[in-house]
Amino acid sequence: MATRFCARPGLCRTLVKCRHDARCFSEDDRGWFRSVFVHKVESRKDAHSNLLSKRETSSLYKIQFHNVKPERLEAYNSLEAEVQSKLHHDEDYPCEVVGSWNTWYGEQDQAVHLWRYRGGYPALTQCLEKLKKNKEYLEFRKERATMLNSRRNQLLLEFSFWNEPLPRPGPNVYEMRTYHLKPGTMIEWGNHWARAIKYRQENNEAVGGFFSQIGHLYVVHHLWAYENLQSREETRNSAWQKEGWDASVSYTVPLIRRMESRIMIPTKTSPLQ
Repeated sequence: MATRFCARPGLCRTLVKCRHDARCFSEDDRGWFRSVFVHKVESRKDAHSNLLSKRETSSLYKIQFHNVKPERLEAYNSLEAEVQSKLHHDEDYPCEVVGSWNTWYGEQDQAVHLWRYRGGYPALTQCLEKLKKNKEYLEFRKERATMLNSRRNQLLLEFSFWNEPLPRPGPNVYEMRTYHLKPGTMIEWGNHWARAIKYRQENNEAVGGFFSQIGHLYVVHHLWAYENLQSREETRNSAWQKEGWDASVSYTVPLIRRMESRIMIPTKTSPLQ
């Protein structure tokens, strides 16, 4: 008789004849049990950044979150708009403003800026090196620092299957939905959303989808545009009427550790209005 192991450790760890036979299993049984309940991780041959991003554009994105002193928000917006406009239109700097917003619902007195560096990391490095020598920009940073409580940023890549964020007329309200994923699940997230995004194109609401490369990792940002909050509700509800959307949601929810939503209003000079 094979040695059997009881499922009730502490009562009969190793027995030849177990009085709990109905709940015991052999070494062979334990191997089968593990094969059912232990997840096998498939090895990958490439980084998820190469598998999921748009190689043809080679664009790198930077997102900035600035928490502004409430009494300085108006002055901050004016100063930021002036500097952004100069950098955006200066061909010597390989960067451009994609969008700039103030948070309406979510974290209050917050400014969010999204930049694009066409050419990837070399473009980012070139831009930073030039800014270090730009006296006007250095003075701007000093003045801006007096207006802020805190700031943080991330470097992002855009998902290959998402719309590229292009300037659009307004007025619109924007929603940034941020997902903090479980480590190791980015490829699975991308596979599901590559199918799911087709359900969210009817009203031209999809602006851009990004995932983090530097900063907080395994973070996804989805950016949406709506005419107003009522339009947002109607557009989101309509997605649930399309066959396949519910399955996409059910597959992706287990991948999320936490999530948040910001409703944002574009600044006067934002290319995304």
